[in-house]
Amino acid sequence: MSVSLAEQDLTIGTIALGSRPALVLVDLSNGFATSESPLGGDFADVIAVNLKLVKHFIASNLPIIFTSVVYDNPAEASVFRQRLPDLNILQRGTNWVNIHSKLSDYVNANNLIEKHYPSGFFNTSLADLLRLHSADSLVITGLTTSGCVRATCVDGLQYNYNCVVIEDACGDRNAQAHAMSLHDMHAKYAQVMNSQELISQMNVSTPC
Repeated sequence: MSVSLAEQDLTIGTIALGSRPALVLVDLSNGFATSESPLGGDFADVIAVNLKLVKHFIASNLPIIFTSVVYDNPAEASVFRQRLPDLNILQRGTNWVNIHSKLSDYVNANNLIEKHYPSGFFNTSLADLLRLHSADSLVITGLTTSGCVRATCVDGLQYNYNCVVIEDACGDRNAQAHAMSLHDMHAKYAQVMNSQELISQMNVSTPC
């Protein structure tokens, strides 16, 4: 399904990408990024674009942060898990919570945020980590577009960050939900662009 971005629903302004954007890679764990998981799908193309972006941010000396949903006990996010029982596979120590092998070399204890809910910000240290890195804007990617990516984008705006969502670096099990979520985020909460547009902007506006 093609993505139609909202340009006329509301009057929207363009905000320049900051000089120190942080790349926030949402839930690119095996639980969401592999077709073997009941929560996942075939997102090989999405993983490839994220790998390209990770390498670009590292070469530009800019922060990268991963998120992963991890559960330790039944009380954590119990209502969310009752609504979506397949979330129960995301137990600490299982391979489902590990970041996909194509990206795992870039993950460490200092750039991984564990969460229980859709947003990467809710009850996590993400906001503190962004301040520590002096991030002035967010580039958001990952899985799934209509769920955790959208929730993280909305909360990023509520922390007063300019958020950029990369359409070819996001994915969803439902193509219609993917397209509509990108449309809606672009209309209200973020600028949506593809990875090449982002890299072109970064080559102009951010130091390498």
